[in-house]
Amino acid sequence: MAESVASAAVENMTNQAMECASPYLRYFFCYGQIVQDFTNQRNALKLRKQRVDTRVDEAKRQIEVIYEDVEDWLKRAEKELEQTQNLQDEIDRVKCFKWCPQWGWRYCLRIEFITSTHFMDSKSSKSALNQIMEAMKAVNMIGLYGMPGVGKTTLAQEVGKHAGERKLFDKVVMFTMSQNPNINSIQDKVADVFGLKFQTSSREGRAEELFKSMQRVNKILVIVDDLWEEFELKIIGIPFGDDHKGCKILLTTRRQQVCTKMNCQKEIQLGILSEDEAWVLFRDQAGLEGNSSALNNEAKKVAAQCKGLPLAIVVVAKAVKGEGLDLNGLKAVNQRFKDSRHLDNEDFGDVLQPLKLSYDYLKKGNNQMTENDIQICFLLCSLFPEDTEIPIEILIMCGIGVGLFPNANSIEDKRNEMVMALKKLQKSGLLLGTDDAKRIRMHDVVRDFAHWLTSTGENRFMVKDKLKKWPDMVESFECYTAIALWNCSSNIKFPDKVEFSKLKTLFLKGEWKWRRDDFLVVSSTFFEEMKALQVLFLQHVSFSAKRFPSLPNLKTLCCVRCELKIFPSSLTNLEILALFETKIFGISEKLVKLPTLKYLRLSGVQFYEESEIKIHPSLLSRLTSLQELHVHSQNTINLLELNSLSCLTALSLRLSTDQFSQEDFVFPKLQMYTIVVNEHFSYESALRTLKICNFPSSLSAFNNLFYNVEKLKLQNVRGQKNIVPSIGEMGVNELTSLELESCYDMEFLTVITRDQGPSVAFSNLVELYIQSMGSLKGLCYGLSPTRFLQNLKQVIIKKCEQLQVIFQIDELSEKVQCQIPLLSNLTILNLDSLPNLESIWKLNPSHQEIVSLTRLKVVTISGCDKLKTIFTTCQALSMLHLQELTIRYCDKVEQVIGFVQEEEIIEESFVNLTHLELTSIALLNFKYLFSEFTARTLEHLKFLMIRDCSFLEHLIEEVEKVDEIYVSNMKNHYPLFWPKLESVHIEYCENLKYLCSSTLAQRLPNLNCISILDCPRLIQVFNMETNKDDFELQNHCWPKLETLDIVNCQILKYVLPNTLLNVPFLQYLTVINCPQFSCFIVQAPLIKELVLRDVGNSHQLCNIDVHVLNKDCIVVGNHEEVFQVQGGYSFSSIKELYLTNLLKVRIIWNDFAQVVTLNNLTSLKVSDCKKLRYIFSPTNARSLSRLMYLCIKGCDELEQIILAKDQVSSSSSNADIGLQPLSFPNLTQIIVTNCGNLKSLFPFGFVPVLPKLESLELKRNSKLEQVLKLENEVEMAGEEETKFDKLERLTLEELPSLIHFCPKGCHFVLPALIELEVKDCPKLTTSFFVDSQKFVHCITKIPQLVKQDAIEETVTDAIFNKNINWSHWGGSQLPHIT
Repeated sequence: MAESVASAAVENMTNQAMECASPYLRYFFCYGQIVQDFTNQRNALKLRKQRVDTRVDEAKRQIEVIYEDVEDWLKRAEKELEQTQNLQDEIDRVKCFKWCPQWGWRYCLRIEFITSTHFMDSKSSKSALNQIMEAMKAVNMIGLYGMPGVGKTTLAQEVGKHAGERKLFDKVVMFTMSQNPNINSIQDKVADVFGLKFQTSSREGRAEELFKSMQRVNKILVIVDDLWEEFELKIIGIPFGDDHKGCKILLTTRRQQVCTKMNCQKEIQLGILSEDEAWVLFRDQAGLEGNSSALNNEAKKVAAQCKGLPLAIVVVAKAVKGEGLDLNGLKAVNQRFKDSRHLDNEDFGDVLQPLKLSYDYLKKGNNQMTENDIQICFLLCSLFPEDTEIPIEILIMCGIGVGLFPNANSIEDKRNEMVMALKKLQKSGLLLGTDDAKRIRMHDVVRDFAHWLTSTGENRFMVKDKLKKWPDMVESFECYTAIALWNCSSNIKFPDKVEFSKLKTLFLKGEWKWRRDDFLVVSSTFFEEMKALQVLFLQHVSFSAKRFPSLPNLKTLCCVRCELKIFPSSLTNLEILALFETKIFGISEKLVKLPTLKYLRLSGVQFYEESEIKIHPSLLSRLTSLQELHVHSQNTINLLELNSLSCLTALSLRLSTDQFSQEDFVFPKLQMYTIVVNEHFSYESALRTLKICNFPSSLSAFNNLFYNVEKLKLQNVRGQKNIVPSIGEMGVNELTSLELESCYDMEFLTVITRDQGPSVAFSNLVELYIQSMGSLKGLCYGLSPTRFLQNLKQVIIKKCEQLQVIFQIDELSEKVQCQIPLLSNLTILNLDSLPNLESIWKLNPSHQEIVSLTRLKVVTISGCDKLKTIFTTCQALSMLHLQELTIRYCDKVEQVIGFVQEEEIIEESFVNLTHLELTSIALLNFKYLFSEFTARTLEHLKFLMIRDCSFLEHLIEEVEKVDEIYVSNMKNHYPLFWPKLESVHIEYCENLKYLCSSTLAQRLPNLNCISILDCPRLIQVFNMETNKDDFELQNHCWPKLETLDIVNCQILKYVLPNTLLNVPFLQYLTVINCPQFSCFIVQAPLIKELVLRDVGNSHQLCNIDVHVLNKDCIVVGNHEEVFQVQGGYSFSSIKELYLTNLLKVRIIWNDFAQVVTLNNLTSLKVSDCKKLRYIFSPTNARSLSRLMYLCIKGCDELEQIILAKDQVSSSSSNADIGLQPLSFPNLTQIIVTNCGNLKSLFPFGFVPVLPKLESLELKRNSKLEQVLKLENEVEMAGEEETKFDKLERLTLEELPSLIHFCPKGCHFVLPALIELEVKDCPKLTTSFFVDSQKFVHCITKIPQLVKQDAIEETVTDAIFNKNINWSHWGGSQLPHIT
């Protein structure tokens, strides 16, 4: 009773909301009208609510059901009236409506806020903006961080603009905190926005007033800009969290840790600009015009030097604009950038200031770190070349060498401090992360800033790249403490001695060349005066001396791809020795002469004499200070010696089975290790990794490592029936990744009973990969480890023949704690080739409620022949984050998704599904894939593939028996709308009748691809009979569709009946073997490839009058024309066109205005189009500059390939077509067969028609008289010689009417011809012969009026009408010409 009134009221409220969305300036000029409209609409809503209340009361008296949507509308209406009461009261008090200062001031302020930004619409800023706007829907605290000058403030202002334009908040306020915030000033700014006048003067009193004022506003966005450290917003007076759930905070900061400390629920990083974006910003800020001048080219170099940092770009561009620099001025700016010493110039001060602030701030709050260790770590990064991804391990070695963090005792402790320092620098925006977690990067502008810092003072750095000669320095080298010379030319002559008395760090790299043995040669005397040197990094360097230089203070020596003919045994204080891909004579006893050595790394080391690292017996055991040993090449290390190294904490080794010959050997306990047995060494992110392959003996040698191993791989390891307790008696509880392959004796991962085995196992395991485990019966036997099932994130299991159940949970090893449901962290599940798998989940009924799949995102199941059920209804209830579901070749599957009784319909399940693929599953009991209710929840679906599903008749169930009001309620909640669907692939579904209703067809705005193959019972793609939303389709648009393929649908009649399909971006259209197809009209101006074969050959003709449409379009179906062109677009994008067996087609291009140009067409094949009369008009024939392949077959009525000029309509707009000579400059292959009415191929003139023709094949064209016909009627009086330089193959077969191959009076020379076949051409008057160079010539018989004697004198035994089968290598003989 009440629903119809409520429905109308809701519609009116929607219109009212639309009215309120007008621009803000309207409030100034239409104030009186707005007030009147507001009052009228509020009164109307009030009266309508009264009527609905009356009807609801009456319905309750009659004991009728009041539906939830009616009650919801009443609540919303009541809330709307309450919220607008204050505004109504203010209107009633202000009776003169001439001007409203308070309102006007507020809206003026808002306009100023919105229009004051200079937002750079870059890829990074777009992404961050979208993430912020999306996050606002779900969270209350958002952190935006990024390096100084990257544009955080500008982006935050843009967020405020978007929020205001979309009316997402009642109030938007933005203020800046800075390092030393002025709280009173901030309070004043916020109070102004909320129209508050403080009654108290104290900070606390003002905060309380502001707090209460903001609480009275429902929705607020507070933007806190430039936050430097954790701050309590209540100090200002901003309510948040439980105090005001409608208040959302966006903060910007340079340091990610500030976001973390502020408990931001979403942290978003803002990156730098791309090269093109940087140039656009620079050009606009500098006021430059055009793109091609020399000035702009130099300006682009300046912009590139800023490397995408918006602040640097804007400051430099404004400096360029302010100075009015010419070309020479820009070159000077470029030079300044190249030399960081000029960065203190006032033009660039604004770039340095934010970076200097961030650098100085590193000192704050670092009491535990010694002096300026983090700053020195930052400066060390600046020594590396521009744009280099810096290996963190190299940085650690250098940092230890220069003495950073002296209070940390061990190498491992120092490493941890360095890693923390680098993370702090990243969060401060002074360093950047990379895709590789083991590397970091420094932005070029930040690097220049670091060079500016070290250009003066006591701690001076020199960094040079691509050095061609030794620097001619005016000042002494004495002042430098760090020098980095990169990519030095091998021709540099290094001085014998240079005074480097203060130098502590030296990086020296030779120029890399293809020849690996071309090194930068340096003599040992060069280093003699570097007595203070602590770190020496060498790359592509070779020592020419017989002894290594004496460097008493050197602590770190790192050589990368160097050549050391001598071993550095004289470095008595050396702590770190690292050789990467370096060639040496061997590891000798001299190594023992390094008593302080703590770190030894040999990675990819090469030897002059041996193929593996041969370490003398007892050598390692004498390195008593050694803490870390890393040997990644094949070696002869005696493992027993490792137990003599009492300080050893870290080990990475590549070993073979032979090195485990000592049965009693056990690795010592270690803090960090990567040990690889019988496999190539690879760097791992895990601190503790074991990879053991092809290992037939006991694993007891690893017992001390299993207790803390993080990543474990076992491949072809025998004798182990389980992991716990056989391998890990304590439960391997630090293991995060487990990979098992071909361990044929293993039956379970864990065997735990009440009487035996640990109660806790795999408590940190997140990744599980199992493959080819022939004896595996299950994951857990007996008790299931609780925390294992709580933390597991990724499970991949393949080719395990005996496995019947994946997760069988009968009894847990311990009670569920921390309220974390079992499997609640599982995100990826991949099961493949498990032929005996019967169930994924087998749960004790008491455990059903503590199992949740809330984080499951990706499920892939393939080749599980006995599996019947994927998810239970209870599990489906929890799967709110499932994004990808793929099921392939599971013949027995009966239930996949949403197939439950109607009373159990789960409306919220699968709401985040983006990818669904079903291949070869039976589902015999179901004719549809989704219930209508499930379908309406799939608003995030992007990819849908259904293959070989014989059960399927349509995708979506049509609801017929459910209560209409309930259906209406569902539609209001979830309209049948898939806004993100991009790709639909349906293949081999033999019972499919249609996909879904036409209602859904019009609600696919992002559809990019439709592919329907081999669906023999498909009648309509979109069903027109069931259109419950009463929308009649006539002109339909898919704005983003690029591909449409329909193949082998024998009874398909329609895609969309009687529909003009507007697809402005369609590029690929294929319809094959659809003989019952009626037709549909497609507007596709950008079409690139069109394939139509066996389409619409029934007797039913297309019932649409295409000409009346007056549009450029493609007609797909039973029609006389394919393209209709009305004078608008000319289909010039088409590249490939294939038309086959179109029985009604008479014209390909119905080009009324003769405007079609086909300058991109490369391939054209027309076959069995029986009524086709010609292919090209003279106009479009002259546009075929890219045509390469032309094939015409079985076109019975084809008379001409190119329509004659006299047959073109006199109304043509191209009356001058005859002035343009005909040519096909790129046509390489021509095939024309079985065209019974064709008399000639192409007209022939003085311009080469086919200069690149390689193959010509003409067969069974019964009326073909001439191949090339003279354009002019007058015959050539003398012999004209024409060369076809590229023609290799020529076939003329069964051409009974052929008279001329070349026109009369023409002489063709075919120098590249290698195959010639002429067969059954009885009237042919063209003769073929060869010359001394084996060039083939052809000449047509000349009438008697031309002297024949001249030819007969030069040609012997000319062949005119005989069969020829000649090739360049043999076969028939051709007569010779002399």
